[in-house]
Amino acid sequence: MALMKVKFDLKKRVKLAQMLWLMYWFSIMAGVLVFSMGLFFKIELRKRSELMDNNESHFVPNILIGVGLLACFLNACGGKICYDSLDSTKFVKWKSILKPFLICCLFFNFLLIVTAAMCFAMRIPLEFTLAEGLKNGMKYYKDTDTPGRCYMKRTLDLMQIEFRCCGNNNYKDWFEIQWVSNRYLDFSSKEVKDRISSNVDGKYLMDGVPFSCCNPSSPRPCIQQQITNNSAHYSYDHYTEELNIWKRGCRDALVSYYGGMMNTIGILVLMVTLLQIAVMIGLQYVNTSLSTLVNPEDPESESEGWILEKTVKETFTDIMANMKAMGKGNQVDEEANEEAVATVS
Repeated sequence: MALMKVKFDLKKRVKLAQMLWLMYWFSIMAGVLVFSMGLFFKIELRKRSELMDNNESHFVPNILIGVGLLACFLNACGGKICYDSLDSTKFVKWKSILKPFLICCLFFNFLLIVTAAMCFAMRIPLEFTLAEGLKNGMKYYKDTDTPGRCYMKRTLDLMQIEFRCCGNNNYKDWFEIQWVSNRYLDFSSKEVKDRISSNVDGKYLMDGVPFSCCNPSSPRPCIQQQITNNSAHYSYDHYTEELNIWKRGCRDALVSYYGGMMNTIGILVLMVTLLQIAVMIGLQYVNTSLSTLVNPEDPESESEGWILEKTVKETFTDIMANMKAMGKGNQVDEEANEEAVATVS
């Protein structure tokens, strides 16, 4: 028994084809939107690619771009099929390729679901690659005279200002690295000598942060040096007082920004998937309704359309039986080839 069988006359078939044609145009625009979102996300990642540990983060936007282009192509073909289905003479040329086309659409819908899942899951690998990338980037903050790293200070400062964050996990990350270049240190100063000699690696460490960590909304002038030294500032206690630097780490800020973007794109891809499933089912009805005309020579005769010719269980059983038959056929061919080789030798 066919799954979701529906009876059609000429009027119903025409309305179905016209509605599908319109839906395919919406699907094309949805494909363009997915392509645009993938391109936008790729550009956003490239803006801060030097703060990421690897290039694997570009895999998802590349998939989105490919899926968007493929959606435009498939939906353009589907729209053309629906338009030609209104004329039986034009529809004849599509009959032989319609079934393979529907199978391609089915696999494409599966690809869309996988893509949406990847969008939702991208937050986890992104957090790891940002953690390592930011850590390395902060080490190169002082290397303004080193070719290939001279841009890192500007990149980190602009990022901390834009995302209102400081450091990797928090502002204390700056205490653990030397972020002031030796070029700007007075080595004749006792304070500088003491700080360098007190460090095992001979680095100039201090409880200070770059200017880009300062919160401009704070009424107090920014305290970015000697943050943990209460005696260095009037009426100040860094344990209890609200600091006038950003407390949020940049990794958390960037993961929230990119994660929110990917969740939005993931929801969009799921909506596109639902639209694609709807047009695929509609095209299947068009195909079956035109293939089961009571009188093929009379386009106005009644017909029946369905999603599956049999029930889901029967269809699944047939697919498994066909796969087993193909496997046995390949095994027989291999045995025959082995016997032929043995005979020749």
